[in-house]
Formats: sequence, C-alpha cells, structure tokens
Amino acid sequence: MSTDFNELAAQVGKALQDKGLLLATAESCTGGGISTAITDIAGSTGWFDCGFVCYSNASKTEMLDVPAAMMAQFGSVSEEVAASMAEGALGSSNAHVAVSVTGIAGPSGAVPGKPVGTVCFGWANADTVHTERLVFSGDRQAVRAQTIEHALKGLLRFIN
Repeated sequence: MSTDFNELAAQVGKALQDKGLLLATAESCTGGGISTAITDIAGSTGWFDCGFVCYSNASKTEMLDVPAAMMAQFGSVSEEVAASMAEGALGSSNAHVAVSVTGIAGPSGAVPGKPVGTVCFGWANADTVHTERLVFSGDRQAVRAQTIEHALKGLLRFIN
C-alpha cells in the first residue's frame, strides 16, 4: 500500500498515549493494514496491544467470538459483525480501545445491497460501540487505503 498514514497514525498514538490507553485491531478487508500503519510509528509498543486479521468467517468466530448465527443473519459485512469484532478484540486482548473493519474490497464479492467498496467499521471501548457503514469507490487498493484512513480518523474521534 503506497498511501502514507504516518501522520494520522502518529496522532492516534499520541491520543492513546495521552489517555494511557492500549489499542487492538480486528481487520478483515484490510488484511492487517491498520496494524501496519500503527506499528510503523516508533514507540507504538507503548499504546498498541495486538491485531487480529480475521479474513474467514470461521476465524471471526474462533478468534473474536463473533456468533456464526449473526454472520448468517446479517452477513459478514455488516455493522452488527463490525461491532462484534471490535468487542471481541477487546475481550481477547489487554486493550482499552478497539477498531474493526469488515468489507468488500473487490474486484468481486458484491452481493445484493452490498456493492464492491462496502465497508463496515466498529470502534469500541468498555462502555460503548460505535459503528458505521460506507461505500468507497476505486479498485481494491483504493478501497483498502480509504478504509485504513477512515478507521484511523474514526479512532481519533472515538478516543477524543
């Protein structure tokens, strides 16, 4: 991924560090891109706990306790699953804050009502979970880059 997320990831790191918080990530369509952006920042060990890359539905269930029935009902690309992924990342880590993404980066995978570019986000802490669904345009790399950027910007808002 050629997009440079250093400034944004550094802002997230500073916000986490200022509040004494640890972050966990739960990623599907980005394949670890958010974790990469975070760990590209020197000192991230002070505020990043761990990242889960759960591409298959089975891994979402096994690693993050996302109910299989939920994915069957809403689809793996849904705000419900994004919320469950974020909560699962908190429950399976020492983190205080989690971000999750699940989406259809393309070029295939679209289903009725969920075109290529559909991404669902989750941001969670012990008290609340915020979700969002967006549809990005562009090719696979563009969708993934926009997803990483939006996840980091959302983290900044969620932390502050």
